[in-house]
Parts: sequence; C-alpha cells; structure tokens
Amino acid sequence: MKNNLIFISPKTKVTDIILNNPNMLIIFEHFGICYEFNNKLLEEVCSKYNLETDIVVTVMNLFNGHNIKERLKYSYKSVETTINFLKSNHSYYSSEKYPKLKELINKMVEVNDHPKIIMVNKFFDLYYAEVVEHFEYENNTVFPYAIGLITKLNNITANIKDETGFSIAEFKDNHEDIEEKLMDLTNLLLKYLPVKNDLKIRRELLLGIYELEHNLSVHQLIEDNILVPMLEEAEKRLKNEQ
Repeated sequence: MKNNLIFISPKTKVTDIILNNPNMLIIFEHFGICYEFNNKLLEEVCSKYNLETDIVVTVMNLFNGHNIKERLKYSYKSVETTINFLKSNHSYYSSEKYPKLKELINKMVEVNDHPKIIMVNKFFDLYYAEVVEHFEYENNTVFPYAIGLITKLNNITANIKDETGFSIAEFKDNHEDIEEKLMDLTNLLLKYLPVKNDLKIRRELLLGIYELEHNLSVHQLIEDNILVPMLEEAEKRLKNEQ
C-alpha cells in the first residue's frame, strides 16, 4: 500500500477518496454503495444509504493504513452497518477471491511438474476449509448474537430469543488469524517451489495473495477494534440493567 493515503473525514469528497486509493472501490461495494457519487461528501453518501458515518469513516481509514484509537459508541445502526460490511466481505472472499486463487494454482499445476506443486495445492485446500469454517462461525453464531444483543438493548421487538450462554469474550478467545497462513503460502511459493513455465501465473497468484492478506488484516482490525468493543459495551450495559 502507498504511504501517502489520505486520512478520511465525513467531509471528504468520495471522488477524492477513490482517486487517492482506487482499491477503495471494493470498500464502497461492501457497504452497498454504488459508484455514482456526483462529487458528494462521504457523509452525504452515508446518509443516502442509511449507514453509520463514523463506522464507514473508521473502516476506510483502517484500509488506508491509519491507526484508529478512538472507541466508537455502539448503537443498533453502527452494529448493523459493521456486520453487513463484514458479511459482504465474507461473500466476496468466498465467491471471488479464493476461487480466483484456486484457479491460478490449478493453472500452475498444469504447467509446473515439480513435486512441491502438490504441496501448494494441498496447503491451499486445507487452508480454505479452515476459512470456510471461520466464516460460518461468524455468520451463524457471532453476527446473530450481536444483532440480538443490540436489538434487546434498544427494545426494538419483544420477540427476543433466550440467552444461549454465548458472549463476545468467547469470540475473542477463539478468534483465529486466517491471514497469517497466507504468509506461509507466500513463503512456499517464493522459497521452495522452483519456477517452471509459470512465471506469469505465479506473479498473478502472489499479487492476489498480497491483496487478500491486506484485506484480511483490515477485516480482523474491524472485528477486533470496532465490533468487539461495541459489543463489550453493550453486554456491560445489559448486565447493569438486569
């Protein structure tokens, strides 16, 4: 990533955000924002799409490599905005990024007959199985719990499911770093697998892995630094009110 990426505020023009970092297009897509901005400010676009502006600004600054120390206050809208973004991430990774990497690995298998290529293929398959399990846990357990918790606090409906015993502390204790194993795959490609008729494919694969590593790193920062603190605060408030 470039080291001259801007620090974004609600008053930043959306076109300036994208011109400064075209990779931000995928972030807008994950928030459900179409690419028709008409020179609008970010806060205007967030209002149009009913998004919590502070969440969007924080996510974009994390993506641009800026450290965010401010603790965001929870609300139904802020938790919903964060979870919908993370769910869109999961869908993007599962339907686009990982299949593309697998396609490139399969192409390498076709042209590179070195025995270690089988290791690369097997490593990726095992890794992706772990990723699927990780996403399913968050989609089916963590995110529904988060929405249920914030719904209960806001008395949006009286039809709240009973407590399951799950807490956000359990998520923190079991939150694995799925980005780290991608670095192992990178090392395998760079250090141990000789190039044999696969230079172009390998370059595409490595660039795809680097991009995914960055996206997953930001994804985890969002969960650890935005979602978890908001839910911890919500749990604390609920406990005090009971």
